[in-house]
Amino acid sequence: MIKHIVMFKLKEADGRSEYENALEAQKRFDNVIANVKELVKGEVVINSKDAPESNYTISLLCDFKTIDDLNAYQVHPAHVEFGKFIGTVKTDRACIDYEY
Repeated sequence: MIKHIVMFKLKEADGRSEYENALEAQKRFDNVIANVKELVKGEVVINSKDAPESNYTISLLCDFKTIDDLNAYQVHPAHVEFGKFIGTVKTDRACIDYEY
């Protein structure tokens, strides 16, 4: 199995606060979960409003059977569409992919 963890720091954009953009990203990622068959499990978590400001805003936690499935996810139209949105509201990104 492959665990794919991505964290984003978000900003105010498109008339929405950082937190509202996190909620919008969470909602939009539901489309990825519903449409990417290679994705075994997907979850979006939002940092607590009371946590330190230096924390990342949102994290995607994804499981794939193989690295080939992860690579297929990366170019899937639903993921590409999500990436277009996140690109307009992110200030930073960190990612790790590992086998478990």
